[in-house]
Amino acid sequence: MAQSPAHRFGQIIGDLLEAALRPLLEQIADEHGLYLDYKHPRLARGGKRKVAWRDYRGNEHDLDYVLEQGGSEATVGRPKAFIEIAWRRYTKHSRNKAQEIQGAIMPLAETYRDSRPFLGVVLAGVFTEGSITQLRSHGFQVVYFSYESVVAAFKRLGIDARFDESTSDAALQHRVRALEAMNGPAKARLARTLRGVHKESLDEFLGTLCRALRRALKTIRIIPLHGSATDVRSVGEAVAFLEAYDESGSVAQFVKFEIQVRYTNGDEIRGEFQSKREALAFLKTTVESGSRDVHL
Repeated sequence: MAQSPAHRFGQIIGDLLEAALRPLLEQIADEHGLYLDYKHPRLARGGKRKVAWRDYRGNEHDLDYVLEQGGSEATVGRPKAFIEIAWRRYTKHSRNKAQEIQGAIMPLAETYRDSRPFLGVVLAGVFTEGSITQLRSHGFQVVYFSYESVVAAFKRLGIDARFDESTSDAALQHRVRALEAMNGPAKARLARTLRGVHKESLDEFLGTLCRALRRALKTIRIIPLHGSATDVRSVGEAVAFLEAYDESGSVAQFVKFEIQVRYTNGDEIRGEFQSKREALAFLKTTVESGSRDVHL
């Protein structure tokens, strides 16, 4: 089936937005000693271009940008940020796209919850306030390039990027050809224009990303738990149990460790471990590798 000019137009806009964001993310990756993955042939995925990660259920999700700790062209690191880019021209499609992004990223956030990855979305075109609020309510940082601002950026280069449902395929195809004919310098100028128009919101978005990447350990609370659990069926029974419980009694058999890790940016990781070996592995691999100095 032939690709519609409207769909091709959206692909081009998405590619241009990715290009506009990439140098900013590359700078951040360099400053924090991270690897930035994007759509390109990478040895770590057998030379494939597509950026894809699997969640704990084995489902694969395509992504635009991932910042990795310890990653390289040959080695996949720990995810420190998942960032998606999306264009939609019409309001009726915006909520579905927001749900699609949420459905792809949230399982990955759960899979790699010990890394507390930053979740970011760059939206462009027409998105309802409800769809943006929905993403933010699930912990996403959102920067929004409105349809009018994108059209204005293209207009500065002499390209008419405005269209709606009344625009004929022939007229839209003509605009697609104009976009496809843009050379490297013109694309770079357009990227700079898009960044300049949205400098304030981009600065806020990237500032939040940097704070997440700079997080340092604040406290680690270790709670060794002993004794068997007691199940009751009412608040009254629970109160009676606590009132009769003797805290000064002898220490019962070890049950588990609870570890609570708090960071300077407000993030918190909790874990329960049945053995000292598991607790040590958590501290050495998850906490130690993903954090800076401890402030106790």
